[in-house]
Amino acid sequence: MGSMGREGVRGGVFLSLGFRPFFLAAAVYAVLALALWVGTLSGAALLPGAWPPLAWHRHEMLFGLVAAIVAGFLLTAVPNWTGRRPLSGARLAALVALWLAARMASLLVGHVPLLLAVLLDGGFLLVLALWTGREILASGNRNLPVAFLIAFLGLADIGDYAGFAGGTAVADVAYRFGLAVVLLLICLIGGRIVPAFTRNWLQQQERAGALPAMFGHLDRMALLATGLALLAWTMAPDAPASGALLLLAGVFNGARLLRWVGWRTAAEPLLLALHLAYLWLPTGFLLLGFAAFLPSLSASGALHALTAGAIGAMTLAVMTRASLGHSGRPLHAGPGTVTILALVHAGALARVLSPFWPEAYMRLLAISGTLWGGAYLLFALIYGPLLLRHPRRSS
Repeated sequence: MGSMGREGVRGGVFLSLGFRPFFLAAAVYAVLALALWVGTLSGAALLPGAWPPLAWHRHEMLFGLVAAIVAGFLLTAVPNWTGRRPLSGARLAALVALWLAARMASLLVGHVPLLLAVLLDGGFLLVLALWTGREILASGNRNLPVAFLIAFLGLADIGDYAGFAGGTAVADVAYRFGLAVVLLLICLIGGRIVPAFTRNWLQQQERAGALPAMFGHLDRMALLATGLALLAWTMAPDAPASGALLLLAGVFNGARLLRWVGWRTAAEPLLLALHLAYLWLPTGFLLLGFAAFLPSLSASGALHALTAGAIGAMTLAVMTRASLGHSGRPLHAGPGTVTILALVHAGALARVLSPFWPEAYMRLLAISGTLWGGAYLLFALIYGPLLLRHPRRSS
């Protein structure tokens, strides 16, 4: 890149920071993947590859969609953490191309060699983990555990392909492990940015009253309880011990959230959205924990509180905020952004409740997919032009 700044990199502003191509690609892919999934459920479409529909859906939502959003976040956050130059230009384009190639290989697995799909898919996350680890080590930053979590996510991605070799049980464990890694990332990173952003905003507004509690003993206990619960659930999801640990994690994360005084952010939906997204985490843990003891409670609904709820809502809350902030725009949610955030929560709620109405299950699934996918479609329409343009310079 020579001496060119971020706005002068080869590929223009779109390839100047990772959030731009990856957030836009993720939003578009969410719409396409959900449309194909709903079409497959209704019989209107068929997957071209060898994945069973449910296996493909869960794989692509986690290792395709979420992986792209995680990449966009880290490629933008790590330079801020470390003070080092971001990945940009041709190197960023190559990483985006690797992700796109992995998505095509996953869709067409059976028509393309399985080994190629595994190498592309897992390789994307392992490359991201190596880059993250290198940058953090070079700067002496304290966030090295994040690099290890991304590497674990890559290994889980590879393991999820074991179903093609007859290792369905291995694939199930690998998927749960990958999901556990993402939830732990939300607990770890969300547990730092949500109270920090809240504290900063309240101080800027000069509002008297309680401020979010600083990271302390309760936060460490919440992280420990979450890690143990997710590890137990990964290995034995239906075991009473796993259920008990999930309930404990739900209580700790709920107590943690209360200490961040989210109700004081109602005047700024962009900030309130982070609190509401984190609320899905203890809610999902509690539902999944109770499901281990109450057969009448749907584990599927509980699981979607964590996937469609915690992950879906947190990713969009972070995507909207980061896109505005790094584009030089005010950190304020306009009507379009409020609609995006409302749609993702409504879609998650419809999906969580769907197992309780068997007679309307398929209808609720379609409604959920439409609302949830609509949130990402609206993000692409509203934020796409923003991601393609030069950031505004501060006056």
